[in-house]
Amino acid sequence: MAQTTSHTKSLEDVHSSVNTIGKKGFLRSLLAFIGPAYLVSVGYMDPGNWATDIAGGSQFGYKLIWVLLMSNLMALLLQSLSARLGVVRQLDLAQASRSSYHPIVNFWLWLLAEIAIAACDLAEVLGMAIGLQLLFGLPLIWGVTLTVLDTLLLLVLQSYGMRKIEAFIIALVATIGASFLLEMIWAKPDMGELALGFIPSFPSDAALYIAIGIIGATVMPHNLYLHSSLVQTRRIDTSERGIWSALKYNLIDSTIALNAAFFVNAAILVLAASTFFRAGMYEVSDIQDAYKFLSPILGNDWASILFGVALIAAGQSSTITGTLAGQVVMEGYLNLRIAPWLRRLITRLIAIIPAYIVIILYGEGQTGELLVFSQVVLSLQLGFAIIPLIHFTSDKEKMGVFAIKPWMKIAAWLIAIIIVSLNVKLVINEISSWIELAGEKSWIVYITAIPVCISAAALLLYITFKPTMDRRRMDKMARIPHGTAAPLVDLGSTVYKQIAITIDFSSVDNLTIRSATAQGGKSANYLLVHVVETAGAIWYGSEIADHESSEDSLALKDYLNQLKNQGYQVEMKIGFGNPKQVIPEIVDEFKADLLVMGAHGHKWFKDLIFGTTVDTVRHRVKIPVLIVRD
Repeated sequence: MAQTTSHTKSLEDVHSSVNTIGKKGFLRSLLAFIGPAYLVSVGYMDPGNWATDIAGGSQFGYKLIWVLLMSNLMALLLQSLSARLGVVRQLDLAQASRSSYHPIVNFWLWLLAEIAIAACDLAEVLGMAIGLQLLFGLPLIWGVTLTVLDTLLLLVLQSYGMRKIEAFIIALVATIGASFLLEMIWAKPDMGELALGFIPSFPSDAALYIAIGIIGATVMPHNLYLHSSLVQTRRIDTSERGIWSALKYNLIDSTIALNAAFFVNAAILVLAASTFFRAGMYEVSDIQDAYKFLSPILGNDWASILFGVALIAAGQSSTITGTLAGQVVMEGYLNLRIAPWLRRLITRLIAIIPAYIVIILYGEGQTGELLVFSQVVLSLQLGFAIIPLIHFTSDKEKMGVFAIKPWMKIAAWLIAIIIVSLNVKLVINEISSWIELAGEKSWIVYITAIPVCISAAALLLYITFKPTMDRRRMDKMARIPHGTAAPLVDLGSTVYKQIAITIDFSSVDNLTIRSATAQGGKSANYLLVHVVETAGAIWYGSEIADHESSEDSLALKDYLNQLKNQGYQVEMKIGFGNPKQVIPEIVDEFKADLLVMGAHGHKWFKDLIFGTTVDTVRHRVKIPVLIVRD
């Protein structure tokens, strides 16, 4: 059974940083909420989308535009569920998963989410590099290398707050939209053929592959994590009426932003169909080829230039959201926080490696196929994000009156079934072709790809049916008659006089202190203990005088003063080094008869790497230990 864990605030630095309370009038209220969906929408028009849209338009004309429309409707419903989760429960999707599933399951869900983010970032890396090459003649491999530097841009924007990031993104989206509006005017699409493209059809298996790539590029799994976090940047009225109002404005925000993304994606596909498909150029799938042929076909030099400008704008905007999504996923699943610049750098380097390999081994001409493949990878990961999201938002116990209605639940499950079914068909087709191509070496496929597929299927089945099994188990336990309690005699009361309390400046501190004071009241002596465990503290010990130690000392003194003002007898002690060793020493020195510790909420993966402080300390002290978990 899953354990309840404490959570830091999602994207803590900007959590509740935008005030929406007290805004009078529909327009002012809406403007306060506008923003999160635009950050999400750029992921729906990143360079990966361009590759799939160009491939779909050049190969099949307007026949796959219905896939774009269907994907957009899917995205709107799923993003509304994501926003609902964040607004109502104040948890992002990764945090909700960590509270609901076994640690090992969460580890694999985290790993799959990271793979999806890396695939997305790969598309952004290639898109930016291609844009720089097309407009400035920069070799592709150098363009890929330069994309590392956009880490600095995100850091600069973050220093000015969330509203500045949102404004920057909206400006880039406007640039993309204006560019393709002009492209559409010049292309003069056949409106009759375009209308027929909204009738669902799959001309071939190749069309299925492209269609799944379009779905993966449109309904992005990392956007579901990101949106549930971004809506928490708004400080809202937490009454029932206030939450309903927040849900309404977030839905409007999502509708506007995602329709803008649909226009861009449709414009790219229509542009490819109106130019390349109409000219009999069915093999145009590379962004470079599209750039090269656009101006000659349309007879306008600005066609290619605007295409390149929009490409750079799309790559730059989507790279920001990819970083934020990576932060949400890592902090949510692992409760592990690292510096934003380091997170960005790691994500970018992971994306650069396959780009380098493809460019060096196969040349620049294969980047289009790599872009399409990256979007197929995104689609394959979708089920692992969508299914938990549906479960969480339909849980009446935790969502209350804000749980999704039956019709919405049915629609969401239909979307999940469609996506998973298409992915299963794709996987079967691909593995069959690998076995055929391998010939006598087909055993390699059987011992590698097939076990991976079976494991993924097992994980998908687990997250699909676990909530249902848990509910049935609870219902069954409720119906089982319980035993008779034995008589309790000679019960005395244990009075604690010396109580040590560990402090880590997390959300669990309040509960830890409250639990400690409940044991000793105002007659006991209390010791607030905090250990500085930086590299400098481990090396220099108490002689260190860095910023973190000073800040921790002031924060601990704040706790001490608050307790003294309430009539408690309190001391404080700051240790330096490894808390597993330092805490028992401080406890012994204080002659404590009770130690109260707040659990950090570490899970399997973090415990494997960092160990478990609480578990080690409780074995090293000779007194009772009260472990408090939020």
